[in-house]
Amino acid sequence: MTVERGLRLMAGTFVLLSLALGHWVSPYWYLFSAFVGLNLFQSGITNWCPAMFLLKKLGLRSE
Repeated sequence: MTVERGLRLMAGTFVLLSLALGHWVSPYWYLFSAFVGLNLFQSGITNWCPAMFLLKKLGLRSE
């Protein structure tokens, strides 16, 4: 698995998890979805993401 694919999987999992938690636990969890979206937006502009650093440390390869 590559870093880029792992990042998409991580972001999708976090968004779905926070939407479920927002629906069943507390609406404040929707803010976590907004944070993930903002981080993806920032990553698209700057080409830097803290999660990519973590995934590289875990041994995923770049494309």
